[in-house]
Amino acid sequence: MSSSGTNTLKQFFIEIGGMTSFTFRFFRYFLLPPYEFGEIKKHMEELGVKTLPIVSVTGFLIGFVLALQTHPILARFGAESVLPMMVALSVVRELGPVLTALIFAGRVSSGIGAELGSMRVTEQIDAMEVSAIDPFKFLVVTRIIACTLILPILTMYVNLIALIGSYISIVILQSMSLDLYIGDVVQSLGFVDILPAIGKTFFFGFIVGLVGSFKGFNADKGTEGVGKASTSSVVVSSLLILVMDSVLVKISLIIWPI
Repeated sequence: MSSSGTNTLKQFFIEIGGMTSFTFRFFRYFLLPPYEFGEIKKHMEELGVKTLPIVSVTGFLIGFVLALQTHPILARFGAESVLPMMVALSVVRELGPVLTALIFAGRVSSGIGAELGSMRVTEQIDAMEVSAIDPFKFLVVTRIIACTLILPILTMYVNLIALIGSYISIVILQSMSLDLYIGDVVQSLGFVDILPAIGKTFFFGFIVGLVGSFKGFNADKGTEGVGKASTSSVVVSSLLILVMDSVLVKISLIIWPI
C-alpha cells in the first residue's frame, strides 16, 4: 500500500476514534448539571425556524412529484385507487424522515461546524475555558440535544406537507374528495408505520448535531480549517444518516414485521 493510502487509512481510524470519544464525552456531560435549558430552547428555535422554509418546499414536492410519477404506473393495472395509500406509506415510513434528515444535515450540520470552527479559530473557546466556563457543556451538549429534539418535529411537519402536496397532485390527475383521501391515508397508516419512522429521526438528529459539533470543536487553526469543518460535517453526517437508516430499517422489520 502506498504512503498516501496508509495515511488516509490512519486518518480514517483517528477520525473514528475521535468521534467515538466525543460521543462518550457527550453522554458523560449530558447527565451532569448545570442543565442549559435556555440554550437548548434557543438552538431549537433557531434551527427549526431557519430550516422551515426549505423543508416546507421539499415536503410539498416530495408528495406532489411522488403521486405524479406513480399514477401512470398504477393506472396500467387499474389500481389508481390505492395511490393515496401508497404515497402515505412511502412518505411516512421512509422518504419523509430520510430526506428531511439529509436537508437538515446540509443546513444545520454545516452551520454548527462553521460556527464552532470560527469560535475555535478566533480562540473564543479557549477564552471560555480560561473564564471557568465549560465550552463543551455550553456549546456542544446544548446543540446536540437541540438537533435531536427538533428533527422529529420537522419530520412530522414535512410528512403533513407532503401529504397535502400529494392530494393536490391526485386532484389534478383524478377526481377525489378530501374526505375520501383522508380516509384512505388514515386507513393505510398504523402505529407500526409511524412510530419507528419518527423514532429513527431522533438518531438522525443526534448524528447531525454530533458530527457538526465534533468537526467544529476540533477544527484546525486558520480559516481553511473552518471551511473543512463545514464541508466535512455535511458529507460525514449525510453518510452516517444513510448507514444508520439501513440499520434501523432492518431492526424495525425484525421487531415489527410488515
